[in-house]
Amino acid sequence: MARWGYVAVVAVGLAACLLSLTPARAEPAYISLVRDYVETRIRPMVETPLVLKAIAEQNAKFTDVSEIDLRVLDETYRSEVDRHHLQMVQLLLDKSVSNYLKTRQDASQGAIVEFFVTDSHGLNVGQSTITADYWQGDEEKYLRTFADGSREIFIDRAERNQSTQMLETQASFVVIDEEDRPIGVATVTIAIDAL
Repeated sequence: MARWGYVAVVAVGLAACLLSLTPARAEPAYISLVRDYVETRIRPMVETPLVLKAIAEQNAKFTDVSEIDLRVLDETYRSEVDRHHLQMVQLLLDKSVSNYLKTRQDASQGAIVEFFVTDSHGLNVGQSTITADYWQGDEEKYLRTFADGSREIFIDRAERNQSTQMLETQASFVVIDEEDRPIGVATVTIAIDAL
């Protein structure tokens, strides 16, 4: 009887060793490609005085904004997009930071599909195109970066764009000012096939 107990302990120990040797689930191949593109191309585009100043100014403007105010702003923006009555949207697109992001998108040879930056609340500060919403603060791209205090790049699951048939993903990271303080989030939609 004691012998079988010993065999069982050895078998369990051996199984534990073998399981620990099983390779961890590998990340999809596009992750490292996108991470490298963001670090070498996107981050330098964001860490410019124009972008940092625009984010800082909006943070100062919305210092005491409530979550209810954030939701009202977002609903107003969304309704404008739905009705194609783009007053608030156009004001955002006409900002110099939006024009800068648009020129960076246009110069990317199709790699950048969408490019926007938010303030510390997750409200868009500048955007290269019309986004689906104005407030990103309730979305994973904000929650997994700024809200979480992470300095890592969050890369979302890749999906095939139905209209272009390109494989796309969104990458987001915290924007840091010259004094190493987090001030907002940059998000870029990348056409993986174009990298």
